[in-house]
Amino acid sequence: MEEALPHRAAELLGDARRVVVLTGAGISAESGVPTFRDDLTGLWARFDARELATAAAFHADPDLVWGWYEWRRTRVRRAEPNPGHLAIAAIEARIPGTTVITQNVDDLHERAGSPAPIHLHGSLFAPRCVAAAAHPATIDDADDADADAPDGEPAQPHDGRRIAPPRCTSCGALVRPGVVWFGEMLPEAAFTAAVEAAAACDLLLAVGTSGVVYPAAEIPRIAARSGAAVIQVNPEPTPLDRVCAVNLRGTAAHVLPSLVAAAWAADPAPRS
Repeated sequence: MEEALPHRAAELLGDARRVVVLTGAGISAESGVPTFRDDLTGLWARFDARELATAAAFHADPDLVWGWYEWRRTRVRRAEPNPGHLAIAAIEARIPGTTVITQNVDDLHERAGSPAPIHLHGSLFAPRCVAAAAHPATIDDADDADADAPDGEPAQPHDGRRIAPPRCTSCGALVRPGVVWFGEMLPEAAFTAAVEAAAACDLLLAVGTSGVVYPAAEIPRIAARSGAAVIQVNPEPTPLDRVCAVNLRGTAAHVLPSLVAAAWAADPAPRS
């Protein structure tokens, strides 16, 4: 079902008591954050994503892979949350217990005010030890040389931006990016929490996700099978269309603020 105006969507959101929001690359793209494939630009363009986004690649050339992820992290740090991120945080403030699940590895939800989004694919800002994922790790801000790069972009040496990864303070092993690479399973705790939230919600918002990357793509289907209404916000049709109660064609930054405003136009006070 499609409709040009979010009247039904506003009713569903206004009446919801247990909300899940699932976000994909589309919402971050509106803040200027490219996907990992799209971030192979400039002098990184000679690489294939599978040359950099695997455990094997990291072990073969950790300096190169860490350098690329530092490059990505620097770009994310320069991005800002967009109105879509802010609207999601407003939903959380309005409906206590709302669960935000994201396929994105940036921190834009956190910076928009979402207190604890579930990161299905890990985070650029949560590095971990290669020997024991439980070991905490920290990463410093990018070096000062990036601040003087032209057009606000980090500098890139001709052979890629090679940076030696830090070492785990607990065991001395290398620290790796805290993201899910090709061939790796999703973090068990994060995926379990996402499935449980989807099965218990009465409304799921799927925002800027293609609906084809599994197992994350199963989350809206779990909600629908459990009796929840699913609202999709996406400029283009996706395989999720057929499980949605409402498909809202447009970008998150454009659609979500209007949806939030319409949902509580007559009742602006947050629920206690």
